[in-house]
Amino acid sequence: MVDRVESPGTSCAVHVAAPVSRVWELVTDIALPARLSPELYRVAWLDGADRAAPYARFEGFNRNDVLGEWRTVSYVVELVEPRVFAWAVTDADGRYGAPTSDPARPMATWRYELAPEDGGTRLHQSVVLGPARSGVDLAIDRWPDRAEQIVATRLADLRAAMATTLDGIAALARH
Repeated sequence: MVDRVESPGTSCAVHVAAPVSRVWELVTDIALPARLSPELYRVAWLDGADRAAPYARFEGFNRNDVLGEWRTVSYVVELVEPRVFAWAVTDADGRYGAPTSDPARPMATWRYELAPEDGGTRLHQSVVLGPARSGVDLAIDRWPDRAEQIVATRLADLRAAMATTLDGIAALARH
């Protein structure tokens, strides 16, 4: 893994014209991002789970023109109803290095935060990469002189995907 002083991350936020309870219902439905995201295309709860709960696991299937296709296993690491939903993404298949299923050392940590705002909800989504290896690290291994550009490009792609997902959630919440 690339030596990082800080794990890089990005975030996006949107005002949703719906109550926090409705937005919470949408963001904790792990199947919803697969309908909205340009990268995540399928998810499923594991171990008999059927909803967000502390330590619940789910697998996600992603595809990207540059990175190809890959599977992840995520762990719900924070759940404060109806304010915070966060999950740590691990590389259970070892695509980017040694297989790992330790949510304390994820490839990425994703987080939704909800707060009442102007009669609706302020919905904030964020991601922090690392500390475990990911596709970013594979690219940096290949082109170490372009590390900053690789990280910046990946973060820009993730932020654009978040904006698409948040806009979709906002549209669904109004209906």
